[in-house]
Amino acid sequence: MFKDGQVLVGKSGEKELCILPQMANRHGLITGATGSGKTITLKVMAESFSEMGVPVFLSDIKGDLAGTCIPGTSTEKLQSRLEGLGIKDFKYKGFPVVFWDVFGKDGHPIRARIEDIDPVILSRMFGLSEVQEGVLALALRIAKDKGMPVIDLKDLRTLLNYVGENRKEYTISYGNMSAQSIGSIQRSVIQLEDQGGDKFFGEPALDINDFLQVDKMSGNGNINILHAVELFKQPNLYATFMLWLLSTLNNTLPEVGDLDKPKVVFFFDEAHLLFNDLPGYMLTKITQIVKLIRSKGIGLFFISQTPNDIPNEILAQLSNKVQHTLRAYTPADQKIVKAVANSFRTNPEFDTEQAILGLGTGEALISFANAKGEPNVVEKATILPPQSDMGAIDGATRLMALARSPFNGKYEDAVDNVSAYEQINEELAVKEEQDQKEAEEKERIKKEAEEKKQAELEAKQKEKEAKEAEKAKLAKEKEEARKKKEEEKAKANNPVNKIGKKVANKAANKIIDKGLNKLFKNLFK
Repeated sequence: MFKDGQVLVGKSGEKELCILPQMANRHGLITGATGSGKTITLKVMAESFSEMGVPVFLSDIKGDLAGTCIPGTSTEKLQSRLEGLGIKDFKYKGFPVVFWDVFGKDGHPIRARIEDIDPVILSRMFGLSEVQEGVLALALRIAKDKGMPVIDLKDLRTLLNYVGENRKEYTISYGNMSAQSIGSIQRSVIQLEDQGGDKFFGEPALDINDFLQVDKMSGNGNINILHAVELFKQPNLYATFMLWLLSTLNNTLPEVGDLDKPKVVFFFDEAHLLFNDLPGYMLTKITQIVKLIRSKGIGLFFISQTPNDIPNEILAQLSNKVQHTLRAYTPADQKIVKAVANSFRTNPEFDTEQAILGLGTGEALISFANAKGEPNVVEKATILPPQSDMGAIDGATRLMALARSPFNGKYEDAVDNVSAYEQINEELAVKEEQDQKEAEEKERIKKEAEEKKQAELEAKQKEKEAKEAEKAKLAKEKEEARKKKEEEKAKANNPVNKIGKKVANKAANKIIDKGLNKLFKNLFK
């Protein structure tokens, strides 16, 4: 409840326990056992900040915060509590609510570009080791240097494949990237995609300034409710998403120093998930953000079961504390209660440790920062009821809220602009075409060389055959001459031929002699 310019959270007798607007960016803590009333306290604070004109962001893990958009209903129990608190000017009313949903089902989609997310946060989202985180950072740096936007998971998968296939080329300039590390990252990316995490990466990306808007009609700050029922089923994704929001706020908003009231207040429910198995270097980074972000006009409130869920480095930065009841059934539990009691500035009127164990539902120990930033003495108080409805809403009411939202239509339709996926595939297509042309040219040259070689072989074969034919011809002629000579010789040596020749010679001689005699006779007549 917003009263007298302050956030009225509860009352201790007649004493009002309020958060001073100028101290809201000193951050805060709401802790207590399950069912002790933490969600009611969160809701009361969120409503009051909204009335103050301060936008709020909170996550709805169980779906029971959606009723903030409609007025609450008076009941006998609530009326009795208000009378006990002495509050007479209490009004039930709804608040300007903007619903968001990473999966885009029960609220405006929330998306981010992979290249805009710190590799440290990405590595936690993917569950990577420190070595794998380094390889991921190198891959993203290569994409940046090559002017290839990495927007969604298909971009990242394509980039990792590209870097893996060309890692030897980049080793000297960027460092070693083993195939095993790249393969491990790829498996993590696929696993996150199967869990629906791909819905978070893409465009249009969230403009974080949309969380800082004020309702134009009422002047109240918008209460941005992240519908996290499905998201919370994947604790690692939920925690990393919240860390991303924290980092984005810190990196985006300018320094403003101390303001009369914060620019925005963020409530981080189930805050223990943010710090589970958190590496030391990442805790150092988050602690630094928590320390510095208050100078940007941002108030952070962490909600968890015990202060032990929050690292001491973060606890030291939280000045506004609300502690609901704790249960101590074991020595370990009792030790926690004692440590929590010792974290408060002592009130001599009661035993803080016993008070924590004896608190009822809707009661809490409260210590807010005073005007000097110092913690006030702890007070035992009754928390105010919320002014809006405490519970889920039906689908029609949610649709109406979405239709009235100033961001209706801004984020609903995803767009797929040219990015690493298209650029790398185009580059690969060009390279494939060049390789094809080179292969065809090599094949052509090879074919021409083979044809030339074949022609040379055929010419040599023909020349060889011609020489062999000529040689055969000469051999045949020689053989024929030899045979003829032998035949002639054989014929000459034949006895029959010799007798015939002798007879022929004698006959010839007789003819010659006869002719000569006749010639001489005629001459000498």
